[in-house]
Amino acid sequence: MDYKRILTIQDISCFGQCSLTVALPILSACGVETVILPSAVLSTHTGGFTGFTFRDLSDDIPKIQAHWQKEGIDFDAIYTGYLGSEKQIDMVTDIFNTLSRPNCIKIVDPAMADNGKLYYGFDQAYADAMTRLCKHADIVLPNITEACFMTGLEYKEKYDEEYVNTVLSALEANGMTNIVLTGVSYDNETTGVVIKIGDKTDYYIHKKLPVGSHGTGDIFASAFSGALLRGKSEYDSARVAANYTLRCIENSQGDESHRYGAKFETAIPYLIEELNQ
Repeated sequence: MDYKRILTIQDISCFGQCSLTVALPILSACGVETVILPSAVLSTHTGGFTGFTFRDLSDDIPKIQAHWQKEGIDFDAIYTGYLGSEKQIDMVTDIFNTLSRPNCIKIVDPAMADNGKLYYGFDQAYADAMTRLCKHADIVLPNITEACFMTGLEYKEKYDEEYVNTVLSALEANGMTNIVLTGVSYDNETTGVVIKIGDKTDYYIHKKLPVGSHGTGDIFASAFSGALLRGKSEYDSARVAANYTLRCIENSQGDESHRYGAKFETAIPYLIEELNQ
């Protein structure tokens, strides 16, 4: 097995099982050398918590980048998640240009919105900046809400395949060729992932659980990136990531004290089994 090196750029939410505290262990479990570049440090994630601390690390990012360039450190893949500002988005674009090995895979999870709303602290200007970053990516991993904010389309809670195709076309018109659209659900019992790679579109469907969890987008994106670097196709990477994310949510159901995240650690053996098939 090739030993690949990936850089993941996103925040550290010290408590709450999301962002780097999810990405680092999942990517490592996939057998990938994982390097982290924190965009910010928060005491908890922003979903369901109040009074959390936030330290912006924007001033540190160029210094770390410069040191890595001096040391000749570069990457087979770069995967971005939650970025704290438009300024950081511009920094990531420069990192794409300076720290990539030949054929580096650039994966952007535009983690900024869900359920029709932007996350705390973000606005349309941020979404526009994220759109510009996604144009530099090889693969983008938006949910439908994020896709709508990046394209100006109306967000719909109920939709059909024609609407999803319109969303995909709008993303392509904004320079995104390879798209993994998450959380696509046409009924109350199932949900899935639409994988559009070039001209080919597939839909991987699985059951829908009645209660979700915070951080599942980060779980999916991390598992997808790890599977891709293990040599899986985009479709198989999405399938592995979706199945693993579902298992993580299932393992968290019924525990009222654990509403802040999904018990992703308990399903890592399952992820490894999926990767080895």
